[in-house]
Parts: sequence; structure tokens; C-alpha cells
Amino acid sequence: MINARGERFVDEGADFRNYTYAKYGRVILEQPGQFAWQIFDSKVTHLLRDEYRIKQVTKVTAATLEELVARLDDVEATRALGEIKSYNAAVQTSVPFNPTVKDGRATKGLRVEKTNWANTIDEPPFEAYAVTCGITFTFGGVKIDQQARVLDVGGVPVAGLYAAGEMVGGIFYFNYPGGTGLTNGAVFGKIAGAAAGREALSTASAAKTSPGLEIA
Repeated sequence: MINARGERFVDEGADFRNYTYAKYGRVILEQPGQFAWQIFDSKVTHLLRDEYRIKQVTKVTAATLEELVARLDDVEATRALGEIKSYNAAVQTSVPFNPTVKDGRATKGLRVEKTNWANTIDEPPFEAYAVTCGITFTFGGVKIDQQARVLDVGGVPVAGLYAAGEMVGGIFYFNYPGGTGLTNGAVFGKIAGAAAGREALSTASAAKTSPGLEIA
């Protein structure tokens, strides 16, 4: 990934996509203009996910790297070309590339190393995609107890109020592994549902045993 200054700014091979997309979004927001370009060559374009093929993408294709960087909107082309060439020279090509595991195919000697899946960008056609960050959810939310009851600012359960899933705070902080929101919703949803059911039964039982009101 290249920012507006034409520089790489993050280890693109730190981990698999499901473990990095949330924190990479935040890193991109910290770049000039809050965007980046992802650059690929023909060796790996068949590995791209389906969202790279939708009509709404901002995509550049070129036969040479010089042509590609010149077409990247709002990017310092000369510096970007030098960055790509430095990156290519640093790739440890003696290590086999394996996209199914963290293969250890890294760069060596760069300001920002790539620790896995490092491939030279040297086989045309080249493709670049403009990316920025979107909001999936915030890491904040209401505080709950072990019964999924919402707690007020004094730590006291709010009667009849339960929370589950992404409404709950204190689960995620600096990153979000894909799919864990579903687990969060399922686990705390079951707890909240069971607790709410018990409360409803208890309230109904208490109402039956309490003296009725006589209306004159």
C-alpha cells in the first residue's frame, strides 16, 4: 500500500485479512488525505477478493510501473516509483510464496518491512485500487454484568434493560477479528435472553401472589 507521499506505511503481511482489516483501516485514516492505493501485479490478481471486481471500485491498470504511478490520483509519482523499486529489491525471493499460511516470505532492509507474502511487483499488467476507511461499528458501548444486564454509571443494573452484541462495550479495543461480532451477539444474546426470561417469570409470579387492588 502506498500513501499520498508515495510511501509504504504499514506491514501489509502482518496477518490474514480477517485479523487486520479493522486496524489497517485506522492506519489508513492516519495517512495524508486519509486514503491509500493498493498495488498488485499479474502474479496475484487472481487471489483478490470479489469486492475488488465490483463496478464501484476506483481502479487503475497499466502496462508499466511508470505509467501506473503517474495515474495514481494525489500521489507523488516519482517517490512512489522509487518506493516500489526499493520494495522489489528487498523481497526475499528464496522463500516460497504460500498464500494459505503465514509463509515468512519477507522483505529485508526496508524502513517498513513486510513480514509475509512479499512478492515483487514486476509482472504486468499492474493494478492499483484506491482505498479508504469505513465504519463497521465503534469499540464503545454500554456496560453489562454477567447476566447481560445494563449497568448505570453507578454500576447498578437498570431494571428490565439488557444488551448483547455490538451494543456491548469493553469487548474490542484496538482491533477486531472478523466474525467475532457474530459470536459476541450469539453468546451475550443467549445470556440476555435467558436472564430477561427469568426476570419476566419472576415478575409474573410476584404479581400472582401479591394482593389485588380493589377498585370502588
